[in-house]
Amino acid sequence: MTRIRVQPTGRESPFREDEIIVSKTDLKGRLTYANDVFLRVSGFTAKDVVGQPHSIIRHPDMPRTVFKLLWETIEAKAEIFAYVLNMASNGDHYWVLAHVTPSFDAQGKVVGYHSNRRKPHRDKVEKIIPIYQSLLAEEAKIANLKEGMLGAYNHLMSDLSAKGIGYDEFVLSL
Repeated sequence: MTRIRVQPTGRESPFREDEIIVSKTDLKGRLTYANDVFLRVSGFTAKDVVGQPHSIIRHPDMPRTVFKLLWETIEAKAEIFAYVLNMASNGDHYWVLAHVTPSFDAQGKVVGYHSNRRKPHRDKVEKIIPIYQSLLAEEAKIANLKEGMLGAYNHLMSDLSAKGIGYDEFVLSL
C-alpha cells in the first residue's frame, strides 16, 4: 500500500474513555493485528494496516525521541507507558496513553509486541504537550534527523536523571 501524505487537520478523532485501542506487531513493528476501535479511530481498514509499519499512524508533532525510548524499552523485554499523539488516515489526531509490552513465546523469546491504548485525561495531555514541543524543538536544532533525535533523547534523559526518575515514573506522575 502506498500512503498518500496526509496533512494534520487539527481536528480530534473521537473515541470514548471506556474504549481500548489494541494492536499487535511483529519484531520489526509491522502491524499483525488491529482491533475494531483502532480501525474506527484511525480511519483505516484491516487490509490497509496489516503488514504496514505501526508508524502509519505517526503524527508529525510526535517527537521521534519518545519512539526511540519506546523501542529501547521493549527490545530490552520491558514494558513502557507513554503518551502518544497519533494521526488518522484523514489527518485528524487522537491522543492515547499507550501501554506497550513484548509478547513472548513458551520459551521466553520475544515474538512481537502488544499495545493497549486508552484515552488520556485532558489535563494530562495539556501537561505533555509543552514537553513534546520542547523535544521537537531539540530534535530540530540539528539538520540530521538521527542526530537531532539523539540530541533530544540525551536532553530528556538528562532532565529525568536530574529529577531522579525514570520515564515510566515521569509519565505516570503527570
